[in-house]
Amino acid sequence: MSKALVIYSGGQDSTTCLFWAKTHFDSVTAIAFNYGQRHVSELTAAKQIADQAGVPLTIFNLDLLSSVSHNSLTDSKMEVETDQPDHRPPNTLVEGRNMLFLTYAAIFAKANLIDNLITGVGQADFSGYPDCRNEFIVSLNQTLNLSMDFEYRIHTPLMWLDKSEIWKLADELGVFDLVRFQTITCYHGIPGEGCGTCPSCKLRRRGLLNYLKSKENG
Repeated sequence: MSKALVIYSGGQDSTTCLFWAKTHFDSVTAIAFNYGQRHVSELTAAKQIADQAGVPLTIFNLDLLSSVSHNSLTDSKMEVETDQPDHRPPNTLVEGRNMLFLTYAAIFAKANLIDNLITGVGQADFSGYPDCRNEFIVSLNQTLNLSMDFEYRIHTPLMWLDKSEIWKLADELGVFDLVRFQTITCYHGIPGEGCGTCPSCKLRRRGLLNYLKSKENG
């Protein structure tokens, strides 16, 4: 029986991955992290959606990130940038987040004899996050295999998809409305359409409009 563990946040990308996993594996489990994020409401959304999907969800506390990483997602006193800077990563970058998430997920997975890890990272709509690159995922996959003497395979079904294509995939999986109205991608923790001004909302909205336009044009 094929088993997979989805790193889940309750957002658009990881929710699409959750339902993608359900079509590709016999058994799917999800893991989420409370790392001191200002948009902690995403964990409430994650619980609700995982329950609807019939996927067991385990949430772990990883709040050390909020004490060692200075960024606008874990520091409520820092304003979330509304535009993407061209000379440095955005201040929403949480250093080491995906590496830690995948490492903790791998430990959990091995304990439960799960060899497939699924994460919603992607570099087609690269936003200055170095830990979303395919090169990083390939490298970490090898490191995890060596460090735990266990043959993991990290799946990144969204790696080469832009946001419009991710909306298309959600539609093909039959969860377009669920993703559109129930997920939380907004950096301020507002469900669905979000605040409309943070970079995440802008990217999500642009992708949605492009997908709906392409669908309308056939």
